[in-house]
Amino acid sequence: MKAVVLAAGYATRLYPLTRDRPKALLSVGGKPMLEHLLERLDEVPRLDEIHVVTNSKFASAFREWAGGYGEGAVRIVDDGTSDEETKLGAIGDLDLAIRTAEIDDDLLVLAGDNLFSESLAPFVEFGRAKAAPALGVYDVGDLEAIRRYNAIELDADDRVTFFEEKPEQPTSTLTGIALYFYPRSGLGLIGDYLAEGNNPDQPGRLVQWLYPRTDVYAWRVPGRWYDVGSRETLAEADRAFASRD
Repeated sequence: MKAVVLAAGYATRLYPLTRDRPKALLSVGGKPMLEHLLERLDEVPRLDEIHVVTNSKFASAFREWAGGYGEGAVRIVDDGTSDEETKLGAIGDLDLAIRTAEIDDDLLVLAGDNLFSESLAPFVEFGRAKAAPALGVYDVGDLEAIRRYNAIELDADDRVTFFEEKPEQPTSTLTGIALYFYPRSGLGLIGDYLAEGNNPDQPGRLVQWLYPRTDVYAWRVPGRWYDVGSRETLAEADRAFASRD
């Protein structure tokens, strides 16, 4: 099994903290945010490669960090872009990583700015048991917050029956997050999505395109999920992980 961590954004909402440093390498609980995510990946059985996709602006920072983290533990993929105008988008970066690394195995995909209080190994077991694409879902408990994410509905078997990015009139507080499992047999669908000219950004849009074409299942994320997109959520995650450690 392989993993791809999407970390090619420019995090302009966190300026000046991220003007010269990638968000995934900001300190949370006394160490780079990304290292907390990698600890969760260490718990996943049979995971033998981790690819972190970044941009040209921050590629050297990631390579320097990777050299100190552990030789060969993480492979850095530079997507060749340098600003918001030229970025490939999250789905474009995922496709690049698959093609560059010639990935032909089950695939776990995560955002580099998402943190979890509990193990992700059960999520992988869930995806493998379904032998179908799967995503993590989380109850944010607030209909207004859902407007910033996506709205999702499930059937009795946790199969996705509705998915909408940035809903105007959400009716549920359950949202899909940037945690995905793609079986080896379904990797080609990612290239098909892009070949049709669909939006290469916002990985949830791929789920929105997928679920009418193939079964997509949802796994409820236990414990706490942190989506670090602002100074407030960065401070919240910092306190939580400092206390845990």
